[in-house]
Amino acid sequence: MPKAFAIACFLLITAGGALSAQFGRRGRDMANNEPPPTEFVFARWEYASDGGWWHDYPDAEEHLNQIMDEATGINVEKMSYRIVRIDSDEIFKYPFGYISEPGQMTLTDAEVKNFREYVDRGGFVMIDDFDGERQFAVMRENLERVFPDREMFRMADTHGILNTFYRIDSLYVESPYDVGAPAQFLGINNAQGNLAVIICFDNDVGDFWEMIDTPQYPVRPSFEALRLGINFVLYSMTH
Repeated sequence: MPKAFAIACFLLITAGGALSAQFGRRGRDMANNEPPPTEFVFARWEYASDGGWWHDYPDAEEHLNQIMDEATGINVEKMSYRIVRIDSDEIFKYPFGYISEPGQMTLTDAEVKNFREYVDRGGFVMIDDFDGERQFAVMRENLERVFPDREMFRMADTHGILNTFYRIDSLYVESPYDVGAPAQFLGINNAQGNLAVIICFDNDVGDFWEMIDTPQYPVRPSFEALRLGINFVLYSMTH
């Protein structure tokens, strides 16, 4: 598996010039995508309040999906992604939801209701791309409205999410840029005791996914971010 992953990443990186020339969007193109009928579709959650829910779109999705297609047995294609409003019934179609910039997010009552129902039905949410005490407080206030009865906890390196596909020794992945504090991962469990929300604080894992076809970031943390992303997806589909 590690060899296949390395080959897939190498192919993606060596194709970087073509990818950048073809897309060159880096999150500026907000046109939604109609995904193919694959087993997995990456659902990026759009919240109603102003904020960076679109950050790293769509390159992060396309790069992660392309590596999953090459390295795993998941039925997924590069274009298997979709923007989905949190207050819509469409979120229940996809087992994996991704939220960017929760430090800029203020959930509406309808979004709070859907978020909670999504998790209660077995969905998995990755929260990413925020840092600092102020943004953490905003994120926590929103999640306390969604999960007033659930504890947010610091995740340990022994958590099973590290062994769903790749065997990863540590959850630690350094932030792609200096945020003044070490990256950390927090979690919230569902009623069955399985992880339902993973929170990537003082970090921006999606930025690694987006920029994997460029020399901007070091190779090792970029690859580790992809490996973690694939494990997160496999966990969402099996728990």
